[in-house]
Amino acid sequence: LMGVIALGTYWLARNSPIAGPGQTQARATHDPDAIMRRFSVRSFAPNGRLKSELRGTEARHYPDTDTVEVDQPRMRMIGEHGEVTLATARSALSNGDGSEVELIGDAVVTREPVTTPTGRAVPRMEFRGQFLHVYVNTERVTSNKPVELLRGDDRLSGDNLVFDNATQVLEMNGRVKGLLAPRPTPQP
Repeated sequence: LMGVIALGTYWLARNSPIAGPGQTQARATHDPDAIMRRFSVRSFAPNGRLKSELRGTEARHYPDTDTVEVDQPRMRMIGEHGEVTLATARSALSNGDGSEVELIGDAVVTREPVTTPTGRAVPRMEFRGQFLHVYVNTERVTSNKPVELLRGDDRLSGDNLVFDNATQVLEMNGRVKGLLAPRPTPQP
C-alpha cells in the first residue's frame, strides 16, 4: 500500500504543470486554510512549565495575513513566578506567533493577586473595555478606546490606556476619572 501511495505521489509530482516565466500565481484571498472548533491550545516553557492556554469556540487561520481569528476566546497565561493572567472577549485577532492579541468586544484582562519574590502583596488588577491590545512577550496592554481599570479597591477610567507590567507604569489620557481607596496605616 505504501509503495502504491509513493508511486501515485511521484506520478502526480511529475505530471503537475509548472508555472512558466509569463505565468503568475493566483493572488491570495482572505480565506481560512484551517478551522478549529471547541479547541484548546497550550504552550509550555522549555522546562515543561505551562506558560499559556487558549480556548475558544472556533478559530480560523488566514494564510494571506498570517493571523488567527478566535470566537469567544479564553486565555490563561502563567508567569515565571506563578502569577496568573486571564483574558476574555467576544472575539480576538492574533498575529501568527501569538505575541500580539487584540481582544474585541467586552474585553477583560485580569491579573490575579500575587505575592512577589520579595514578599510584597500585589492586589488583583482588571482591565475592561471594548478593545484591548495585549502584547504577550513584553507584558503590555494598550487601548485606543475607553477603558476601566480596577486595582484592589481603586477604580480608574480613561479614553485610552498604555500599561507596562514590567515597569509598572500606567498611562491614561482623555477624560480620566479615578477613585482611590484609602490605605490602612501600619500599626506600631
